[in-house]
Amino acid sequence: MAQVLFTNVRVFDGTGALPYTGEVLVQGNRIARVSRSTRSLPVGGVTVVDGAGAFLMPGMTEAHTHFSWNDQPSLDAIQRMPVEEHVVWCVNVARRYLDMGWTSCVGAATAKPRLDVVTRNAIREGHIPGPRYLAASQEITTTGGLGDSTPPHLPYPELSFGALVSGPEEMRKMVRQFVKYGVDQLKINLSGEYIAGLPAEMTQFSEEEVAMCVTEAKRFGKRVAAHARSCESIKQCIRHGIDIIYHASFTDEEALDMMEAKKDRIFVAPGLAWLVNTSYHASEWGLTPEITAKMGYHRELEVAIESLKKMHRRGIRILPGGDYGFAWTPHGTNATDLEYFVKYLGMTTQEALLSATTLGGQIMMQGDELGQIRDGYLADLLLVDGDPLADIRILQDKNRILAVMKDGEFHRAPQIASARNTRWAA
Repeated sequence: MAQVLFTNVRVFDGTGALPYTGEVLVQGNRIARVSRSTRSLPVGGVTVVDGAGAFLMPGMTEAHTHFSWNDQPSLDAIQRMPVEEHVVWCVNVARRYLDMGWTSCVGAATAKPRLDVVTRNAIREGHIPGPRYLAASQEITTTGGLGDSTPPHLPYPELSFGALVSGPEEMRKMVRQFVKYGVDQLKINLSGEYIAGLPAEMTQFSEEEVAMCVTEAKRFGKRVAAHARSCESIKQCIRHGIDIIYHASFTDEEALDMMEAKKDRIFVAPGLAWLVNTSYHASEWGLTPEITAKMGYHRELEVAIESLKKMHRRGIRILPGGDYGFAWTPHGTNATDLEYFVKYLGMTTQEALLSATTLGGQIMMQGDELGQIRDGYLADLLLVDGDPLADIRILQDKNRILAVMKDGEFHRAPQIASARNTRWAA
């Protein structure tokens, strides 16, 4: 059994405690012991990593991941990438997330029916490097809704970005199809999106259709996540038992009260970087601030910030992640969300880190063994040059991430410091 001892590190354990100087012993794929002092754990037969004061923290979880989004400026450019190239893209992106310290990811939708499932399986079987991954369905949408990209003269469902349904029975069939493919969770588009020509405050599914989606998913033990920007779509999530709410921009007091009442069940991943970058940093792709203001994104950003501040004060769980994989939100820049949580929502840097670690373990449905540095927990760890609590932006710099460990094995190992390979240093 492989053993690694991290010594002379500042341990951010994800429990809410302040960092402390200590040691962490990893045996196999688990954390065997955590010590609040140095040179207190045995070193015989152990590979020693001397962190030289570096910051040791749990691996991070991205809660709204689209591996198959290919850093392009349109939905069509994503969906119409040939399947062979698309598989290779997903393989490379999975590695990119792990490189940047995201050791777990929640799939939020895939561009082709089985891309997420195939990528997840390849990671689990050890064929490719990548985070722990929960595979998603395509975005389930309705005729004329967000994700229906079929051209009028070619109304073929297979040409659509989303999976099209109309009515409860078509919804039942679609959910069962994705369950057959092996997804971990279903994704339903409950609201619109300005860039697709549909108002964010639009709510496109009937109560009966949403109820069928959740009922069928839960029949097979699957979760449901929703694209829900509008206030009414958020309420649909709560009424029907949808666990993961993406965006959640527009709220009223009733919606906030409903969310607070279910705060121990639901998760919110707002995708702040999408709103900020679309509003102000997408001019290169024709989306100038003047255009995005007219589309409605500036107003939505303002409203979303106020909504999310209220959610945070009410103790509703807010996690990083959202729509990375467009040209102006490229994969690998995901830690920008943590910066924006602090800048716009008023989170402390510690709260932002906890949203990516402790809450990450919870959304992965492994809160009792993932997302913290504790005896017996899974050994998903990051060694960081500098203090993210002093400057959360450090986590956006790959060069500052000295080592990435997933499941007790180094994906990125620190530099070897001796010829005998028994001692490593940051």
